[in-house]
Amino acid sequence: YQDKEEVVLWMNTVGPYHNRQETYKYFSLPFCVGSKKSISHYHETLGEALQGVELEFSGLDIKFKDDVMQATYCEIDLDKGRRDAFVYAIKNHYWYQMYIDDLPIWGIVGEADENGEDYYLWTYKKLEIGYNGNRIVDVNLTSEGKVKLVPNTKIQMSYSVKWKKSDVKFEDRFDKYLDPSFFQHRIHWFSIFNSFMMVIFLVGLVSMILMRTLRKDYARYSKEEEMDDMDRDLGDEYGWKQVHGDVFRPSSHPLIFSSLIGSGCQIFAVSLIVIVVAMIEDLYTERGSMLSTAIFVYAATSPVNGYFGGSLYARQGGRRWIKQMFIGAFLIPAMVCGTAFFINFIAIYYHASRAIPFGTMVAVCCICFFVILPLNLVGTILGRNLSGQPNFPCRVNAVPRPIPEKKWFMEPAVIVCLGGILPFGSIFIEMYFIFTSFWAYKIYYVYGFMMLVLVILCIVTVCVTIVCTYFLLNAEDYRWQWTSFLSAASTAIYVYMYSFYYYFFKTKMYGLFQTSFYFGYMAVFSTALGIMCG
Repeated sequence: YQDKEEVVLWMNTVGPYHNRQETYKYFSLPFCVGSKKSISHYHETLGEALQGVELEFSGLDIKFKDDVMQATYCEIDLDKGRRDAFVYAIKNHYWYQMYIDDLPIWGIVGEADENGEDYYLWTYKKLEIGYNGNRIVDVNLTSEGKVKLVPNTKIQMSYSVKWKKSDVKFEDRFDKYLDPSFFQHRIHWFSIFNSFMMVIFLVGLVSMILMRTLRKDYARYSKEEEMDDMDRDLGDEYGWKQVHGDVFRPSSHPLIFSSLIGSGCQIFAVSLIVIVVAMIEDLYTERGSMLSTAIFVYAATSPVNGYFGGSLYARQGGRRWIKQMFIGAFLIPAMVCGTAFFINFIAIYYHASRAIPFGTMVAVCCICFFVILPLNLVGTILGRNLSGQPNFPCRVNAVPRPIPEKKWFMEPAVIVCLGGILPFGSIFIEMYFIFTSFWAYKIYYVYGFMMLVLVILCIVTVCVTIVCTYFLLNAEDYRWQWTSFLSAASTAIYVYMYSFYYYFFKTKMYGLFQTSFYFGYMAVFSTALGIMCG
């Protein structure tokens, strides 16, 4: 900024403190606007539009390094309707958010006295702005001037601005919003360490199974090859060698199966890339930039989806590859957009700022049809041509082998339910931190932790599914594809159950909008996580 240059105070949203996602336009409460009218228009990004950022000009006249003594900028004519609106807002702990030069400032609307009879409005905004050279590096708001809400009176709103020199560097101006004591707590380090121990234990277990048990199996099988045919027919062969003629039989419902696998590979690629970008760039310093990045990366990684899904479908002998490509491309977008569409109805009913504008919906649909679909097609064609030929080491028998009776704990359903416990155990403390930064007012910035947890989750999931598949094949059950996918994907069920616990014991959310928002998007998050693990 040059000296005396205009500094804009944007009003963002107002809403109940306990419901972070339930926000309304600032001027939906009967606040009055300052006198200054002319202002350059604000253009919002895709991420901001989806997250319900609604910036409106406050009308306050602020100039760079130009102090303003306490001055009245407008007055509210308090009739009964307006008083009721303010009383309702104060009862529900409404607070508002403003921006100066992209720095967020929060203030509370008002407060009630102890016995809840009288309600008071804060009328005086006292701004202290720190500058370093010609940049704004720090903003503080003090609310003063408690005025009792009495019907049919006039309330004067006033403000003052004080500029002070600050030593904060422009790059570090967001550090005061971060909460190291929360995110770098001992518990956080312990949970990572705990998960590492689990990884070492699991990798040991798997290598032991693969080394010792398989070696024993090999020894047994090679000994049997020395017998003559008569002995072998009477011999008691059992175990995984029995199913060699059926183990490469295509899975049931190969179309859905390969679409899910393709989507899972894509979600994994997106998670990896977004976490790496977030580690390098501080994405939390800009409104909506995390969401914009994720959408962009998701669209760009569509060939991954097509490649893995298409090649798997071709190897399983699938014929309707165009249908598979469409389902693979639109599986995740349809799930997310479907949930958003339902929650949008409630948001429109509430007049909340989270209601997604029609233009933004069209933009997202265009991304789906004109970016994600063509890239997916490219991936599918590559996948079918490069790795679409089945190259299995043994032939598939013409007649499926009957599956023998087995103990209850070897049933696929039981294996699936137990498979998700260990992966969930390795991530659930990180889930707490991620949930808290999304549903409460913390800014998540420890992406190094998140990267570690993602790596641990991968290793644990791989180990668990290897063990599950080994047990299943040993019980002479060759239906391993869905079992191995679902035994990892069942992590999603545990995460969703944990989100119920989190809602009831860690938050104070209330109201239809916030609750449906919470459980709707938690379902989307859990499902995506499950598909990724699978």
